[in-house]
Amino acid sequence: MQDNMMKIEFLSRSENESFARVAVSAFVSQLDPTIEELTDIKTAVSEAVTNSIIHGYENNKDGIVKIEGYIEKNCFTVIVIDEGRGIDNLELAMQPLYTSRPDLERSGMGFTVMETFMDSLEVSSENGKGTKVVMKKVFRSLS
Repeated sequence: MQDNMMKIEFLSRSENESFARVAVSAFVSQLDPTIEELTDIKTAVSEAVTNSIIHGYENNKDGIVKIEGYIEKNCFTVIVIDEGRGIDNLELAMQPLYTSRPDLERSGMGFTVMETFMDSLEVSSENGKGTKVVMKKVFRSLS
């Protein structure tokens, strides 16, 4: 049973990426995170949202990106969902430095960044149906 939750959705526009970071960080602030923990979450959310916009919707500004956040005790779960094109080869996409958009000079480090800054990362995707990224961060015990 979760202690608290939030859901937001917005158009797949690059200017909404900063909104997503701020909204998620405001929600998770109730866990009294350190600056480093907050930065980690904001960075991971930024990468997931950017992937949805650039890769999922291929910069089509009419797609919808959804974010769900759940707090259960000292664990924060954030889920970023798009209904875009999906990922052709998830195993390949998860490898560091791989990018499906070299024309945009992307670094191919999005999933690696998410995995590095969060305690767990799960990605599921289906061609033509979209992608779901589930990330968790466990905070020091609250007293």
